[in-house]
Amino acid sequence: MSMHTAHTARAIGALLLALSAGALQAQVGKSVTVKDANTTAEAEIATMPQMTAALAQELVAARPFVTTAAYDAFLGAKLTKEQRTELYPRLFVHVNLNTATREEIMLVPGMGPRFLREFLEYRPYKSLAVFRREMGKYVNAEEVARMEQYVLVPMDLNTASDEDFMTIPGFGPRMLREFKEYRPYKAIEQFRREMGKYVNEKEVARLERYVVIVP
Repeated sequence: MSMHTAHTARAIGALLLALSAGALQAQVGKSVTVKDANTTAEAEIATMPQMTAALAQELVAARPFVTTAAYDAFLGAKLTKEQRTELYPRLFVHVNLNTATREEIMLVPGMGPRFLREFLEYRPYKSLAVFRREMGKYVNAEEVARMEQYVLVPMDLNTASDEDFMTIPGFGPRMLREFKEYRPYKAIEQFRREMGKYVNEKEVARLERYVVIVP
């Protein structure tokens, strides 16, 4: 077993322990071996497979990627399919389980036609707990935990828990306060307007991909 493989196995094991203990009430898959391309520091991105300092700088300047497809399109102009396949297990943009296209889902490392069908079959997902339960019918808990790193279920701005919100990459106590202050939200335009008081337009767009307003 290589050092990288051993590290990955230990990380997945730690994630499984957290899940079994009920420590994660996440709607965004916890990234243990995968980094979020929208929030990871430029210097760290530059050290990843197939990346260079110049490409890392370009990627950071192009952020946020509001869909997985947008991320792949950006890198598709810079890297071959084989190079992207090597990079994506380390640096990715979460796939929205309820809205992602078939092509986006197929970008998840290790994805094949069978699991594409399973991902689609159980839409709409109300929580990651549903994803875990349904995917657990087909693969073991370790593989479910590995796949979970690449996905998200949008959370309702009006009912999501603090724990749910805090699973958004780059999210902290300040934005938690602001998210909750303006409840109830009646439209996504209200969210954009109120969050725009605190962060720039790009950051509002990044945060928006994790939320919905359920009628």
